[in-house]
Amino acid sequence: MIPLALNRGDFADYVSAIFVVYTILIFVRIVASFVPRMPYNPYLRAVLDFSHEVTDPYLNFFRRFLRPVGGGGFALDLSPMVALIVLFVAQALIVSLVRG
Repeated sequence: MIPLALNRGDFADYVSAIFVVYTILIFVRIVASFVPRMPYNPYLRAVLDFSHEVTDPYLNFFRRFLRPVGGGGFALDLSPMVALIVLFVAQALIVSLVRG
């Protein structure tokens, strides 16, 4: 018989998976930022647009405090790195609280 109830460990695994998916979306955005002219492909464009729409609110919060380092076309945006560190810490705290 299949158990239908979730225990705390199962729910903690789901919460952890959500954090992992969000981390992957941020990494997709970081890698895509290194390619100056992305070739047009409707599927690739859909993935990139989705990653931008989902991660923009979170990254814009850190961009208010961290301006890009450098200037011109070679500016380095450090906000994704800081955002990932905060995301890893939040994941560890929240998952451990849910797990009990």
